[in-house]
Amino acid sequence: MDNSILLARFIGPFIVVVGAAILLNAQMFRKIGTDFFKNSALVYLGGIMTFFMGLAVVLFHNLWTADWRVIITVFGWLTLVKGAVLIICPDELAKSTKAWLKNTNVLIIPWSIMLALGIFLIFKGF
Repeated sequence: MDNSILLARFIGPFIVVVGAAILLNAQMFRKIGTDFFKNSALVYLGGIMTFFMGLAVVLFHNLWTADWRVIITVFGWLTLVKGAVLIICPDELAKSTKAWLKNTNVLIIPWSIMLALGIFLIFKGF
């Protein structure tokens, strides 16, 4: 199976489930986001897992093409960078996250776009 199809099948449903959860339970997400940064070990572990996931995508799918597969590559690089930021400077990410969490309505547009991308990847993968 092509790596792009496999990763679309993996990333698409992941984005759809997380995006739907955030959009349908904004208040719960606010509490989770606030609680997350109160535990340094959890932040570090989250950074390690996020970095590992991004690194795996980048190593196996670093395709800069002019088609739908570049979505997977961009997702991998963004995930890799987010994991690195969580590991290296978690306090800076905590500050910016707190600003986003004050108004969960701000999350509607980016997560609606992410939800659409997830659905698109599911369509391409299956």
